[in-house]
Amino acid sequence: MAGIFSYESKFSKIMFRIAYGCYLNLLWAICSLPVFTAGAATTALYDVAMRIAEDREGDLTQQFFRAFRSNFRQATTLWLILLAIGIFLGADIYVLLHLCAASTGAIAVFWTLILAVVIAACIAYAIELMYVFPLVARVENTNRAMLVNSLLIGTHYLNCTIVVFAIHFVMMVIAIRFFTPILLLGEGLCAVLSSYLLSPVIRACATQPGEAPDQGIQGD
Repeated sequence: MAGIFSYESKFSKIMFRIAYGCYLNLLWAICSLPVFTAGAATTALYDVAMRIAEDREGDLTQQFFRAFRSNFRQATTLWLILLAIGIFLGADIYVLLHLCAASTGAIAVFWTLILAVVIAACIAYAIELMYVFPLVARVENTNRAMLVNSLLIGTHYLNCTIVVFAIHFVMMVIAIRFFTPILLLGEGLCAVLSSYLLSPVIRACATQPGEAPDQGIQGD
């Protein structure tokens, strides 16, 4: 039993990472409250989460707020752009669903095809959300390049994208249908789990110019 609960045991490391996820979720939630700061908070969250995945974690609070400050301008700009796009896509889906329900014949087919295009755009949008803030946390580049590279990386590493989406989806289902208190772990735990996949992917793309035209990984 002593071996299981020792500091170096796998069980202890797993429990520490769950605790880290809970604490990071708290920091992320507080820093996201003004809404417009959610991008910077998510970037800081993934910066620390990827350090945890790489066994390079230190003072979590210090690392979180350092990443929050250093990436604030770019992360906030990208977040506001994505927020506007998300509102636009959400409104499109709402209107098109009503148009499809109220139409018949060729008109209904037309609106259904438009809806399919918007749904495809929503999938691309979801990929952007999954990759852009982890990318900002590790790579220096223009806003346009961040958005382009996020989509390219997300579609190229499709298995990683599917698993990262599944992690967030399962967390949401558990919180809504089975155990609401798991929200205490929420995005923090999702980020830590996702970072075990995202960190090597982003590192590989940043060091192989043929896969993603980034300028390089930021230093500490």
